[in-house]
Amino acid sequence: MGWVESQHFDPAFQKFFYRDPERTIPGGPVLVAAADGILSKATFQGGITYFVIKLSFWDVHVVRSPIAGVVTDVETDGVYYQRNPTKAELDESIFLHGKAAPVQQIVTLRTDMGEVKVRLITSYWASRIKIWVHPGQRLEKGERIGRMLLGSTVVVELPAKVESQIKLLTHVTAGESVICRDAFAR
Repeated sequence: MGWVESQHFDPAFQKFFYRDPERTIPGGPVLVAAADGILSKATFQGGITYFVIKLSFWDVHVVRSPIAGVVTDVETDGVYYQRNPTKAELDESIFLHGKAAPVQQIVTLRTDMGEVKVRLITSYWASRIKIWVHPGQRLEKGERIGRMLLGSTVVVELPAKVESQIKLLTHVTAGESVICRDAFAR
């Protein structure tokens, strides 16, 4: 823990951690994974489908657009960094917004499917996110949105009930893994 807080990272580790490989983006009306990691939840709640991807220390931490669209907003939400949360507290934080939420950057896209949000959520130890996009910018599916700097969770919110093509607890690859097909059919 002291190693993370000190910010003294070995150059070889930095080279590995900040890697950003090119990806082969699938065509057609599909929704792709926004991050590398484990698809830990796919749930429909309050009219929104949530796809939750948990990143490990070893995953590429570049976040990509799961669908083509125009950025309508980039906002910061939340106010705290929970130092040692329980599993239940982590699970609950995925659905929190506002002052009770951990720090997040939220990129909102206007898409053919409606409003899609990509939330990059940090923990106490990570507490840093870089967003590379801005309102008005058109993104293609799989295009880079930003980078989690030791962050841990990316949540994609869709304005409809969408079924995952991928079994839970499966490792996904940002921009390449198809989360669902016919994402635009309602």
